[in-house]
Amino acid sequence: MHRARLPLAAATAAAALAALTGCTEKSDGKGGDGTVKVTASDDKCEVSKKEFPAGHVRLAVENKGSKVTEVYLLFPDDRIVSERENIGPGTRQTLTAEVKAGDYRIACKPGMKGKGIRQDVKATGGGRTAKRDPRLDKAVAEYRSYVQAQADETLPKVKVFTDAVRKGDLEAAKKAYAPSRIGWERTEPVAESFGDIDPKVDVREDGLADDQDPAKDWTGWHRLERALWQDKKIGQREKDLATRLDKDLAHWRKRVGKAVITPTSMANGAKELLDEVATGKVTGEEERYSHTDLVDFKANVEGAEKAYTLLKPVASENDPALAKELDKQFAALDELLGRHRAGQGTADSYDFTAYDKVGKADRKELLDGVNALAEPLSKLAAAVVASK
Repeated sequence: MHRARLPLAAATAAAALAALTGCTEKSDGKGGDGTVKVTASDDKCEVSKKEFPAGHVRLAVENKGSKVTEVYLLFPDDRIVSERENIGPGTRQTLTAEVKAGDYRIACKPGMKGKGIRQDVKATGGGRTAKRDPRLDKAVAEYRSYVQAQADETLPKVKVFTDAVRKGDLEAAKKAYAPSRIGWERTEPVAESFGDIDPKVDVREDGLADDQDPAKDWTGWHRLERALWQDKKIGQREKDLATRLDKDLAHWRKRVGKAVITPTSMANGAKELLDEVATGKVTGEEERYSHTDLVDFKANVEGAEKAYTLLKPVASENDPALAKELDKQFAALDELLGRHRAGQGTADSYDFTAYDKVGKADRKELLDGVNALAEPLSKLAAAVVASK
């Protein structure tokens, strides 16, 4: 989901989530030279050092501004190394990432929109490059295969959707819409890491840049979603956008195999997926016309759980209590989500109640379940790189 200026409901949820999931990690016992303090405000992004050793770097973020913010560690070409979203005013969070020697940028995004306020930084030398646990190499390889499989499986489902749009079949397109998004939602942090694909295929109207014209520049799933459910018509513009969606997602599929994936990016990506749920799905902002938010919700949670499961052999050894809590909270959230299935489907059924039929009390219960999982999940990256 391409970031938008948050409406009041979403901003409130984001602030609540940020306050809950802010965490402070203990020193790794190696002198803390890989920690960079990032002080974010409404108009500044200050960093405590411009150079740090390559290896595991920690961004200790404090938001002293009045807006919910997010902080990114970026490659010079704007690909995302790692990120932490939904950092509420007056809260602190810590982001652990794995970097090689080279140039990077740290960006703070007050209001969670735009390119942000940036600082150029550099990872120097070899840093703390102790040999990685082979189980983590295995986890990265398996996760890469999983991400590629999700992309491969998405394109045929998208074609069912876009073929229906090109035929002008409104009902068939509606039916195919939510299934076409599942693979994307499961692996969204990897897709977002490229920087340029997500705004083309998954942006909402309020996520467009200020200089973009919705009539000309808005593309992707949500533009078609509005046509199907709100406008209730398919014109030539929509048919052209369907073809554009096919092409953009084919490009995503080709690039997935080249994505930079590390154990910490997997762990941070799992947390990002929970943030997606808290600020988009639980609020009803993501699928505001189709109300298929619970389909996205389930896919996000599945993607987060896949990353965690692959990292669990190491995380459970380094922090058994954390792994136990994550197992408990993933199971609890899945059970809670299952209460909103529309029919008597199987455990992996995506037949969910339309989200506009989910009342305020149930939405709060879902948000509480997401928060209960997000808090321990925010500690997964640290557990993965911890020294025994």
